Amino acid sequence: MRIVIAEDDALLREGLALLLRAEGLDVVGTAGTGDGALDAIDTHKPDVAILDVRMPPTHTDEGIVAAVEARRRRPDLAVLVLSAYVEQSFATELLGGGVTGLGYLLKERVGRVEEFLDALHRVAGGGTAIDPEVVAQLFTRSRQDTRLERLSPRERDVLALMAEGLGNGAIAGRLVVTEGAVHKHIRSIFAKLDLSPADQVDRRVAAVLRYLDDARRRA
Repeated sequence: MRIVIAEDDALLREGLALLLRAEGLDVVGTAGTGDGALDAIDTHKPDVAILDVRMPPTHTDEGIVAAVEARRRRPDLAVLVLSAYVEQSFATELLGGGVTGLGYLLKERVGRVEEFLDALHRVAGGGTAIDPEVVAQLFTRSRQDTRLERLSPRERDVLALMAEGLGNGAIAGRLVVTEGAVHKHIRSIFAKLDLSPADQVDRRVAAVLRYLDDARRRA
């Protein structure tokens, strides 16, 4: 796996690179700005780009802008965005342009090495990884959505874990239920959210994006 890291904090940037190299991963380039990230991605053609949300010169949304532009140039590029705290509008902007091979995690997740590496590999494999805290705030802000009110407490639990990017087996393990039970809950979630199998979309991700969009509108 070839990786480019874009993070303006040199200590965190080098620490992350050291961690990934210790895991046998190939960090082919690093950068401290959004423009530098795009240059590194164009030069090294990585499989995955890890980008901080806030970088120079304005420390606002440079990482998200770079991520969206990098995906425009290379739709097959996997992108994992790191943020110091939940910024739902940025998550929506990133995920709204396509959901294959995308992740949005809080920086504190890096310290939980196994969780971070699991999310990185999931994103590199074409999956999605959304931080549990983003999901938690998503549900809190979306309580007035009538579709959300249709879901049972257990279905909300399942959808939250789907949003993190977990597969049915991992969800079953987390909730201590059978995979059959998880599959049944997911079918019910799709039905209650009016997601038809005839729709040419990934219904698992569509369910999450529906709430991200609602949270953005309420922001």
